[in-house]
Amino acid sequence: MTDLTHHSQIWTYRTPRKRLLIWGGWLALVALFVYCWQIMTAGTMWVFVWDAPTQAADIGSRMMPPRWGYLPELMGPLWDTINMATLGTLGGVIMAVPIAFLAARNTTPSLLILRPAALFIIVASRSINSLIWALLLVAIIGPGLLAGIVAIALRSIGFIGKLLYEAIEETDRKQIEAITATGASGAQVLSYGIVPQVLPAFWGITVFRWDINIRESAILGLVGAGGIGLKLNASLNTLAWGQISVILLLILGTVVVSEWVSSKVRHAII
Repeated sequence: MTDLTHHSQIWTYRTPRKRLLIWGGWLALVALFVYCWQIMTAGTMWVFVWDAPTQAADIGSRMMPPRWGYLPELMGPLWDTINMATLGTLGGVIMAVPIAFLAARNTTPSLLILRPAALFIIVASRSINSLIWALLLVAIIGPGLLAGIVAIALRSIGFIGKLLYEAIEETDRKQIEAITATGASGAQVLSYGIVPQVLPAFWGITVFRWDINIRESAILGLVGAGGIGLKLNASLNTLAWGQISVILLLILGTVVVSEWVSSKVRHAII
């Protein structure tokens, strides 16, 4: 009688070679992190870093109690900030909508020229922070709310344009084909087949961007673009910590309210 030896293989999630490669990748990532950390902290004076909690506690104590009597003086700049965000969002929407239709594959007239140009505008807008836009525009057109409004609008193009053109590309082709089969023109297909499908997404994107712009416009005054950030910059320059605490609390309250309004509007639309 012959004994039969059965050799069974043990299943593993990864082969030894793959496990070795994964560990090698993690090791390389840790080495890269250590190298970058050394470069970034080469000029760091660690004595100030260790003293940071003490300094933060000292500044926090100076900010208490808030100077509530300064609050009425902030109402005008706060209103300017809200208007800056609203008008900037409106300007961004006006510029972003045609760019989004040019960037979407199913609506662009030219895949070789217009679509790459539209995508470049979207990427360029998203690559530059609104604070940098404001800094450039203050130097070009001078300080004030106009520079802040244009900066918010230019920054909004990339956000709105990207999300909107993705929504356009995800439209249901069957509805578009049904309208096209009736002999409708290109404008009619756009009006009755594409726009109704992307309209809820459009309003949701717009309200969401307005909520973001409320937060961004609050700090544009630091570079001279007006709004409540201008008051914050003036208080920082004079070390008026009681005023700074009131401004920060007011900004926080404004952002919370705008978030609540944005959430309610998006819920009602979508």
